Amino acid sequence: MPIKLTTKQKDFAKAFADFLRLRESEEKQVAGMVAEIIARIRAEGDKALLAYTKQFDRFGAMPENIKVTPHDIADALSLCQPELMTSLKFAAKRIRDYSQRQMPADLDYTDDQGVRLGHRWNAIDAVGLYVPGGTAAYPSSVLMNAIPAKVAGVDRLVMVVPAPDGKLNPSLLAAAHVAGIEEIYKIGGAQAIAALAYGTKTVAPVDKIVGPGNAYVAEAKRQVFGRVGIDMIAGPSEILVIADNKNNPAWIAADLLSQAEHDVMAQSVLICDDAKFADAVEAQIKKILATLPRREIAAASWEKYGAIFLIQDWQEAAALVNELAPEHVELAVENPDALLPNIRHAGAIFLGRHTPEAIGDYVAGPSHVLPTSRTARFSSGLSVFDFIKRTSLIAATAESLAKLSQYAEVLATTEGLEAHALSVTVRRT
Repeated sequence: MPIKLTTKQKDFAKAFADFLRLRESEEKQVAGMVAEIIARIRAEGDKALLAYTKQFDRFGAMPENIKVTPHDIADALSLCQPELMTSLKFAAKRIRDYSQRQMPADLDYTDDQGVRLGHRWNAIDAVGLYVPGGTAAYPSSVLMNAIPAKVAGVDRLVMVVPAPDGKLNPSLLAAAHVAGIEEIYKIGGAQAIAALAYGTKTVAPVDKIVGPGNAYVAEAKRQVFGRVGIDMIAGPSEILVIADNKNNPAWIAADLLSQAEHDVMAQSVLICDDAKFADAVEAQIKKILATLPRREIAAASWEKYGAIFLIQDWQEAAALVNELAPEHVELAVENPDALLPNIRHAGAIFLGRHTPEAIGDYVAGPSHVLPTSRTARFSSGLSVFDFIKRTSLIAATAESLAKLSQYAEVLATTEGLEAHALSVTVRRT
């Protein structure tokens, strides 16, 4: 049964704290195995990469067959239904339009002491995109990762995707084609992350790695960080729905299950102020579960990690959201804009009864790659900002340097850095 708590109960604070730690003990300890894989890729390059690919993906990987060819992409496109291609192109356009609006402007001005200041933005040269391709294939994730990178101006975008038994889901290659990805390798797991970070004879290294994956992929990204940049360490999916009793219980139930069906460790939370409505949602969840192809996964997620919190007012709801800092938050209430300013920590917020989270997964525009496991307290979802970097610009004249120099000299001398001070002093004597 999902956890049921009410803010009225005396032990709520402790029970809620226990809920926050619920999934921590379930995390897999894979660091040692991942470190071994990375070390072997660094030492042996292609030899290790091909061996791991044969071992884990069960196909005779060779340097000449792990790279996807234009012929492979053409074959994949021929297998995709017209409605899929239309939907991919529709989603891509919306993601591209949103990303273009995010692009920041350079800054260049002269302050009142005559110093020219500013900054400029430049794209990262090469980015690796990890795409899951095992038990599930998500072409939407290809678009959500690749298109912001393209808009940002990344020159080289490399996609890696595991190919069990040497086969790839055609929809993934179709999405790559729509997104404009031309360099694709049939490799996955920690070995693919290591190849992207350190390079092999076949796979040239990149500067940053983005994209979701399993526990081994997440740990590999953690371990190569510093050698390359990474977007985030993504965990299981999460959704939190704040709903009043004016909603259709079936709608809210479907929204909660939309994330539960991802993974047995996904988490779905309902916050409402009406116990009868909560019961109605729970009844609808049981009814809908019986119809889902992934019912076993969704049921396991809801039973073990799901929760219903009964609150006395919406300010309590906002406080709980900020503590949970979930990946997705739906404000299915009469006036979501009134509650919105109080929600500070969330990966994405969906406003109103007619904005299901699934719209954000596919066609809204913002990337669906979002912070999980409470990391929305300090991080943001993937965007063009993950693919650009800011460089400061500073220019002083003789006159403006004279106005700043005495202060810089005092600070440098205080820190015992005499050459720092001298580099200023020699210019005004």
